[in-house]
Amino acid sequence: MIVRTIDEITDTEQDIKTENWRSKRIVLAREGVGFSVHETTLYAGTVNEFWYANHIEAVFVVEGEGEVTDLATGETHQLAPGSLYLLDNHDKHRVVPRTQMRTVCVFNPPITGREVHDENGVYPLVTEAS
Repeated sequence: MIVRTIDEITDTEQDIKTENWRSKRIVLAREGVGFSVHETTLYAGTVNEFWYANHIEAVFVVEGEGEVTDLATGETHQLAPGSLYLLDNHDKHRVVPRTQMRTVCVFNPPITGREVHDENGVYPLVTEAS
């Protein structure tokens, strides 16, 4: 059994900070469970374009409000606490938080924690062996 707290991860190498968001990686590939779990906070008023070409991601909104847009269809969905969106087709998407949004994200395959978004917003597929 693994038990962790957000406080244990805060300000460690598993706490990734950018101008637009902060991601605390709680469960990573090294745990060997087939997925990773992150608490990600997106800052109000930012525009965030992502494309997880190599991963499926589920995002559950814990606090805050905003919207997610499917960039292929232009369809926009409002987000609030209790909302979940699932990027089941490696969807290119844009997230625009109206207020600070705190989310819990699950990735499959799991990320290692070493990934960095490229110019297209894509995480490369990195394995523990890479």
